[in-house]
Amino acid sequence: MEESHVDFYGADRSFVTNYRPVSLTSVVCKQMEHVIASYLRQVWVKNDWLYDGQHGFRPGYSCESQVIMVCQGIADSLDNRDKIDAIIVGFSKAFDLVPLGRLLTKIANSSVDSMVVVWIREFLLRSTQSITAGGQLSEEVRVTSGVPQGSVLGLLLFIACLNDIWRNMESTIRLSADNCVIYIKIINNEDMKILQKVLDRLGELAVENAMKINPFKSKAVRFTRARVKGPLNYSLMDTLIPERSSCKYLGIILRSDLSWADHVIYIVNKAWKALRIRMRILKKRNSYSQSFVYVSLVRPILECGTACWDLYREGKNNCVRLAPEESCQICTELGNSGVAQKVITYMCPLQSLLWRTVVEGYKRQFTTATLSEQSRP
Repeated sequence: MEESHVDFYGADRSFVTNYRPVSLTSVVCKQMEHVIASYLRQVWVKNDWLYDGQHGFRPGYSCESQVIMVCQGIADSLDNRDKIDAIIVGFSKAFDLVPLGRLLTKIANSSVDSMVVVWIREFLLRSTQSITAGGQLSEEVRVTSGVPQGSVLGLLLFIACLNDIWRNMESTIRLSADNCVIYIKIINNEDMKILQKVLDRLGELAVENAMKINPFKSKAVRFTRARVKGPLNYSLMDTLIPERSSCKYLGIILRSDLSWADHVIYIVNKAWKALRIRMRILKKRNSYSQSFVYVSLVRPILECGTACWDLYREGKNNCVRLAPEESCQICTELGNSGVAQKVITYMCPLQSLLWRTVVEGYKRQFTTATLSEQSRP
């Protein structure tokens, strides 16, 4: 039996459905999981088995690489004055509903050694869980579906379960674990019908794999620079998908015209909120503690995903620059002018360094790309 910790992830703590178990396996088990996971990656990379559009839990891939690929594909179409219809698909309890029988069949058909398949089968099917509430321990219940969250091997097994989602699809599908986006270039009404067929096929795959799609968590966005936009009437699981002018995907807000104005406002407000809360808590601490909190907890908010979005407008530059500058003002408002002056002195180089990494990084990338383009024959 593996020990489990219950993690809360919903909005209301009174609902049991807002909790999920996180497995805490032993050290020996984790070491064996690392060995099996390393072997699976080696075999799947060698046989080119994993879907290239899956960027979750894979070496050399990340959420940033996923968003970059999505934004680049959309931007190329917008530059050609085309329009893109995209569907952000929302799965419900994706990790908990993985059918173990179908998962083991997929792994066995991926050229993996049979002994490894047997080990994975025993690892999944022999798991039991129990709950402690009010000092009372419930009876052990065998786990019949899902991959153990919190384990080393569970995440890799999950992407193996979704590995065939792209087959027989006539549109672009990109995944980062269970974060799925489907988009297609719209030239005429036939393209819209094709996208609807893809959504219907996705619904069928979800039923076949015992996965649950929540149409209300899904979103439909039309990316275009045209002022007049037609309505979107896409449905998923016989439910109309809500239409949005912008959507949040992997922490980045994508607007229908691919402008970053909404995202800049979002991260600045988030950084400002985190800054004020933490600085007020540490108002009696020394300058090093305050500056350390800023660098470790506030600055990453401004830097998150900077490889995906750019600051090509002066107004957005000033907006992002405002948060580090106001951090000094907060320190001044705390009352101790001597400590505040030390914090300002310590943080100013960090702020300028932040600005160089965000702004001058794009300048270097642009200069390098320009020089390489000019050097071509």
